[in-house]
Amino acid sequence: MSEINSFTIAQQQLDEAAAILGLDPATHALLREPMRELTVNIPVRMDDGSMHVFKGYRVQYNDARGPGKGGVRWHPDETLDTIRALAAWMTWKTAVVDIPLGGSTGGVICNPKELSPTEQERLARGYIRAIWRILGENADVPAPDVYTNPQIMAWMMDEYSVIRGYNAPGIVTGKPIAVGGSAGRNEATALGAMYVTREAAKMLELDLQGATAAIQGYGSVGRYTHKMAQEVLGLKVVAVSDSQGGIYNPAGLDYNAVLRHKRETGSVTDMPNTTALSNEALLEMDVTVLFPAALEGVITERNAANIKAKICAELANGPTTPEADRILEADRILHERGVYVLPDFLCNAGGVTVSYFEQVQNAYGFYWSLELVQQRLDAKMTAAFHAVHRMVKAKRGVHNRLAAYLVAVERVAEAAKLRGWI
Repeated sequence: MSEINSFTIAQQQLDEAAAILGLDPATHALLREPMRELTVNIPVRMDDGSMHVFKGYRVQYNDARGPGKGGVRWHPDETLDTIRALAAWMTWKTAVVDIPLGGSTGGVICNPKELSPTEQERLARGYIRAIWRILGENADVPAPDVYTNPQIMAWMMDEYSVIRGYNAPGIVTGKPIAVGGSAGRNEATALGAMYVTREAAKMLELDLQGATAAIQGYGSVGRYTHKMAQEVLGLKVVAVSDSQGGIYNPAGLDYNAVLRHKRETGSVTDMPNTTALSNEALLEMDVTVLFPAALEGVITERNAANIKAKICAELANGPTTPEADRILEADRILHERGVYVLPDFLCNAGGVTVSYFEQVQNAYGFYWSLELVQQRLDAKMTAAFHAVHRMVKAKRGVHNRLAAYLVAVERVAEAAKLRGWI
């Protein structure tokens, strides 16, 4: 079977939305490709004195609605097409939650688990030295993504500030609070997903208190999803997994116990009083809510018909292929027992929303309380859910992902036309 190409999927999803919206060919062509791409080579001195050259990317997909915004991923299997897809999805994500930003994404091909902290710092600073000319508070603002974190963002912010000769806290988001980060940023992606899951459950007339949930992926987003699912929605998380495998306990998995075991052993696997299960089996569990929070392309035409959850809240980027979307939707229409999908660029938009809040706070030099951040996040995510739901009702027969695309693409196309680009 050929490798799943994330950017091909992103383009197919846009094509479907463009046809329904009746976009003219020029607008469609503009929105189908990134506006700018930069590929760089980053020489880094390793701890043993040797030099290693890492390849890095920054893709600025579209900035019609405002400065670019998007993460920086460090992954050994990073590809330019993956970065393009994520930059496209970030464009639609900022539009669907109606914040005045565009979409960008960056990445470096590396295995951060093999790098010491000092090597990570040199790589972070080297990446900024390579791309700083296309960054700026009003141009493009990076953030954490796969295998990057607040400390790495602090190094990047400092390097940019050194280059420019002044403090520039707003050049990146997801920073530690001590250097201009926002309260509530760490859990924002997971918390935003809880708000839209809550709204979906209301619409479906589902009681989530004590209902079951499974989480694929136990990195930063996955573990906060576990915590928030228990605390905010009252869900009973019965299964979680990471790259090594998964664990299951029908009585529920305590967040603090799982986190402690993960920190002590490096994985959730082999936790006492749990049953082992694979990542693939976790996706097909009979639970009320499924949270795919790992990597892209895990729900495909091969397993879509086996998904039993009532709600699939996509915290990963691109976890469901277009073919799988059609299977899930057909199941819902034909059998009235299908999966209600909360698409990734709606469901996981809490992170970029609070990143936007961080940019606003950096610009003003005035910082909000955690309660105010969460209140404003709730308002943004709730409004975005209902905008998508209204589009579902207005365009009968479209599924949630396509409806979210219709909302987002329409907004970006309008901005591009008003600017006179097309």
